[in-house]
Amino acid sequence: MDIFGAHWKDHPTRIAANWRARVAAEDHVLVAGDISWAMKFPDALEDLRWLDALPGHKVLIRGNHDYWCPRNVKPLRPRLPPSLTLLGADACDLGEAVVCGTRGWITPETPGYAPATDDRIYQRELGMLERALAHATTLAATAKPIIVMIHYPPFVNRQPTAFAQRITAAAGVRACVYGHLHRRQDHENAVNGRVDGVYYQLTSADFLDFGPVAVRGLA
Repeated sequence: MDIFGAHWKDHPTRIAANWRARVAAEDHVLVAGDISWAMKFPDALEDLRWLDALPGHKVLIRGNHDYWCPRNVKPLRPRLPPSLTLLGADACDLGEAVVCGTRGWITPETPGYAPATDDRIYQRELGMLERALAHATTLAATAKPIIVMIHYPPFVNRQPTAFAQRITAAAGVRACVYGHLHRRQDHENAVNGRVDGVYYQLTSADFLDFGPVAVRGLA
């Protein structure tokens, strides 16, 4: 990532140092996509093992650059390092909360959206989010807060997209973490805070100064 600017210099070392300073073995860490530049799963294992060596249980979703990760993640799960859980249109119970997720996609409000190529993926990802939320609701059984992980931001120009609307409509969702945004102007325009009862957080590594932060909005 160093090619994207001086602020990315030595980012793996910075991430690892901040992670080890803030994360205990019993903690859960949510990673909202864009994990490895690898094109195929065997080549991504080096990066996945690097994550595995850090403290905590890691819950991952795929981002738009995770070409190594297919839409159907279930066949990969037995091959993952032991401390990693990969979600795809489903959910897992973390004990104190339930987390669910999918990648998402650009929406019709996004500049450059091309219906001929984007609409099919957009509709499919909406359906995957709905399945993830349904699974989370079943696991939570109304007693636990739900956290949504989605790679693409669920807002465009600070206005909710259909992804945000579905997140808001689902019972029990308290928080949503997302990534994808790396330009300064996008960071400044990102939604960070409570909207319609859900606390949204941008968690791109460069936005967080390459260190983990607590998920907010669960209390």
